[in-house]
Amino acid sequence: MSLNNVKKIKIMGILNLTPDSFSDGGKFNKIDKALYHVSKMIEEGADIIDVGGESSRPGSDPISTEEEIDRVIPIIKKIKSEFDIIVSIDTVKSIVAEIAVSECHVDIINDISALSNDEKMVSIVSKFNIPVVLMHRKGISKTMQERPYYNDVIGEIGAFFEERILFATDNGIKKENIILDPGIGFGKRLEDNINIIKNLSKFEKYNLPILMGLSRKRFLGEITDEQEPEKREIETAVANLISIKNGASILRVHNIKATKKMLDVFCSLTDVKIKK
Repeated sequence: MSLNNVKKIKIMGILNLTPDSFSDGGKFNKIDKALYHVSKMIEEGADIIDVGGESSRPGSDPISTEEEIDRVIPIIKKIKSEFDIIVSIDTVKSIVAEIAVSECHVDIINDISALSNDEKMVSIVSKFNIPVVLMHRKGISKTMQERPYYNDVIGEIGAFFEERILFATDNGIKKENIILDPGIGFGKRLEDNINIIKNLSKFEKYNLPILMGLSRKRFLGEITDEQEPEKREIETAVANLISIKNGASILRVHNIKATKKMLDVFCSLTDVKIKK
């Protein structure tokens, strides 16, 4: 794929308000710690803060709607009142999404079920006319890594995207409000994740932003034999760089500073400019 001279790249900083996320569970589930982390991510160059209250790591159990609301809504209100930053809510529950948008003025809904977990979610996105991330996931978080298999992972994800885009637009969501996420690590084997990154450009035919969430994930550790997620920063930066070259326009990451440095070096060594 030839690179355009100008690419629109956004850095999405991860704020997990969970006790059990694979990399940073329990670190930021208090308001003061969360706000400090948000201020640091913004200072380091984050364009979007993605707030999640329910872990989606392999093997995780779902939590109640009430518990998720209690985790995310007070902190999102504080973020939106104290910072001028785009905020997305990482949830599969329509009630959580509706409160986050109507009461906290959240800007994006990040639904890892691609509007399939909660039948009311599509109407919430349509009603508020805001962007939504549609992610491919095989199975549910509890069981998705129990021997996933694909005959053609790129073809199957492509067919999934086509079906979900049609479902969304048929139910009142504007196509320009859709963001696609191939779901690295969500019901994928090592070879599937590698195949997706290598062939990411095949999803550019939908003319929609592509979000990549591969930060510190297990498959990177499988490649380099690194067991500790927080020590997979080099692996993350390299995989994100290749993803950008192959069509990604939003990078969902834990380490904002490292990602910003990677983008700065990339721009300095190529003719590509990052459009904010």
